[in-house]
Amino acid sequence: VKLVGVLPVAVQKFEHYIDLQGKVDAEDISYISPRMGPAQVKAIFVKQGQFVKKGQLLLKLDDAIMRQSVTAAKQQLEGIKTQLSYAKNIYGRQKNLWDQGIGTEVQLIAAKTNVTGLENQLSAAGEQVKTLEAQLNTSNVYSDVTGIADIVAIRVGETFSGMTATGPQIKIVNTNALKVVVNVPENYSTRMHNGSPVLVNVPDAKKVNLSTSISLISQSVDPTMRGFTAEAKIPTSPELKPNQTAVMRIRDYSADKAIVIPVNMVQTDEKGKYVFIMIKGSNGKATAKKVTVLLGEIYGESVEIKSGLTGGEQLITEGYQGLYEGQSVSTGTK
Repeated sequence: VKLVGVLPVAVQKFEHYIDLQGKVDAEDISYISPRMGPAQVKAIFVKQGQFVKKGQLLLKLDDAIMRQSVTAAKQQLEGIKTQLSYAKNIYGRQKNLWDQGIGTEVQLIAAKTNVTGLENQLSAAGEQVKTLEAQLNTSNVYSDVTGIADIVAIRVGETFSGMTATGPQIKIVNTNALKVVVNVPENYSTRMHNGSPVLVNVPDAKKVNLSTSISLISQSVDPTMRGFTAEAKIPTSPELKPNQTAVMRIRDYSADKAIVIPVNMVQTDEKGKYVFIMIKGSNGKATAKKVTVLLGEIYGESVEIKSGLTGGEQLITEGYQGLYEGQSVSTGTK
């Protein structure tokens, strides 16, 4: 008689997850860049780690040439206004003479045409001033989002271009909306979808089993990584920071009533997979019975049994190595 240990086979809920390592990221990350191209920095109004609001002034760039252009355009505008005033005066005098029958119609038309032409020039000059003033305002660099100045790698006198070979010169991160991003191998493409349940673990922040769901799945496979991107939003927390390592557990299978046993109980022979259960005969003696089983999903140390077991059997979990069909067994208890 061989001494064995047994465990009742139970019907329980079984879930299968795909465990993937990714990183915490922010929904709103802004890499600040100049609107009119690289320029020399004249003043900096932000420090690394500082909280900034959307629209807040960050940098002042060199605007000497643009200021000269605006000044020249305004002077030209004033000159056209003076010419227009003089032309209107001439036209008024010419019209008075024409009303009295003095002068020619050609003189009147010429005076009117001169006024119209100067009015058009004035309008164009006004638009030119507005355009130059708008260009002048581009020397002021503002924040596109509200958040923390995560990177400020620029000094007065240096050229601000937004992005360099070493990375962004100014990076604003809004940590009010966080997500976890992972690269999913392409063979899992049919096993998940938007809304699939997810558990997120961020070990460094001591955040365990944050319950969420997939919010985005990319539509293409990266040719280098041979995978696609999946994202899941997570609640914001002071302990969570962008680029922290995170583990995303994506649930791709669930069964409410499943036969689940430890996976190491399953053995293999030339006919397939099998387990041993303990049965008692009419004489009260216990023997080992070999049961062929069909496996379902495997996750962790558990496996789902699709057929062969129905629940309630006494699964032999200790001493099953070397057992044979019909061998007498005992649990050591009466």
